[in-house]
Amino acid sequence: MLTGVLGWPVAHSRSPAMQNAAFRAAELDWRYVKLPVPPELFAETVRTLPGSGYRGANVTIPHKLAALDLADEASDAARAIGAANTLTFADGSIRADNTDAGGFLAALGESPRERTALVLGAGGAARAVVWALQDAGAADVAVWNRTPQRARELGARAVERPEPADIVVNATSVGLQDDDLSSLPLDAIGAPAVACDLVYRGDGSATPFTVWASRTGARVVDGLEVLLRQGALSFEIWTGRAAPIEAMRKEISPHT
Repeated sequence: MLTGVLGWPVAHSRSPAMQNAAFRAAELDWRYVKLPVPPELFAETVRTLPGSGYRGANVTIPHKLAALDLADEASDAARAIGAANTLTFADGSIRADNTDAGGFLAALGESPRERTALVLGAGGAARAVVWALQDAGAADVAVWNRTPQRARELGARAVERPEPADIVVNATSVGLQDDDLSSLPLDAIGAPAVACDLVYRGDGSATPFTVWASRTGARVVDGLEVLLRQGALSFEIWTGRAAPIEAMRKEISPHT
């Protein structure tokens, strides 16, 4: 049985190593592969996957909105968020789910109830984080994006510049390929209690956002932990089994 991750780019993804470790631990004869697909070929490619032996696929930048649009059915979370990161192929149909929201909350490790939050970015991942924070009872959720109109579309309070908050989440792609933080005006944020970066690097090295967050004294949640938690939920959707989380974590840990 095949699964994979659809993205553009997708070369840095640690999902194949993590999910293949999970399949081995669960003694399943499944395989997970990278599927680099440009936006103009996304819909066509997805529709060919079931006939090629695929049970499902994760979806990453920049396809999360398109994934929901082409699905035949979708979970309540995916509909509410307006984006999907997990597709399942069964009985001739495509089902869309969003494990970014649940994965983010699990990685956060504490309830955001009655706490303030700032989300940097307004793409598909940011949509999931905003929805998760609001659904979990955050007192206030602010969104900053270089394009203010996109921030306003997420259903949270849009801000012109980043501002202090208990929880700060980087949902932009800044730091994915370089160390330049200049496009994120972080000087006014101060010292959050918790800082979460959805970005991670293939070699497991620290991102510039997590380096900044550590210097402020914040408790840091890195992108690998978020990846682990959303990947575990995807595994459970596809297989109907509990995810072997420790085997998955060990595979992607930069210390192993």
